Amino acid sequence: MVRKAIIPAAGYGTRGLPITKVLPKEMLPICGRPAIEYIVQEAIDSGIEQILIVVSKNKDMILDYFDRSLELEAYLEKKNKTDLLKKLDQPKVHIQYIRQPYPAGLGDAVRLGKFFVGQEPFAVLLPDEIVVSKDKTALRQLIEKHSTLKGNVLGLKRVDPSELKSYGVVDPQKLDDRTFKLKNIIEKAQHSFPSNLAVVGRYVLEPAIFNYLDRQKPGVGSEIQLTDAIKEMLSDGPGYGIEISGQRFDISKMPEYVSLINLLCSSAPG
Repeated sequence: MVRKAIIPAAGYGTRGLPITKVLPKEMLPICGRPAIEYIVQEAIDSGIEQILIVVSKNKDMILDYFDRSLELEAYLEKKNKTDLLKKLDQPKVHIQYIRQPYPAGLGDAVRLGKFFVGQEPFAVLLPDEIVVSKDKTALRQLIEKHSTLKGNVLGLKRVDPSELKSYGVVDPQKLDDRTFKLKNIIEKAQHSFPSNLAVVGRYVLEPAIFNYLDRQKPGVGSEIQLTDAIKEMLSDGPGYGIEISGQRFDISKMPEYVSLINLLCSSAPG
């Protein structure tokens, strides 16, 4: 059973500049709600009970958003606008926070959740990648597969070859139409890609990953890479990937961000 999730949200959001200089990319609006709320809701819909959000000192806006505003609530009540109070409802999940002093990589951010996770398998959701699926959430797909495979399970999507250099790419051994055993995983290779299956921002990981993260040396970009720890684990036990079902949008890419807004807002009530 996967009850806990880590959402790394401490980066500078350089791909979204200049707006991310003042507005965290996790707070980019989508139909009146910040992007990170969609990630939190996906976690809830996938059965997650506790969430750790990794933030930096300039991300207080995220903490404020997931907190009550007593002054605003009192104002709405005074002005007889109590119908708006439901818009301020908080997610039905326990959320806590930890600060990453310096953006030293995804692996470093996940490593900060070691004591939060304990000895349980856990999820990682990257907040700049939103997956819209008709049935099961992307994370739910991974969790269900993890219950039978018992190992690290990564979300995968087929990516245009011209974009593979921006992702971790797996060398897969096909088990069924959407499930693969991982023979290897390479972080942001610049050529000679083992496949067109890239790791997207959904993971279900075994707690043993922290043993590997603790001894990782900086990799690509002089950062602690989660991919490197996952790769090292493959030498000690199997890991898997699931080609997730659903439309994936990278909100750091303006065309995809706009497409996501058009998709979700066109179907939103009212």
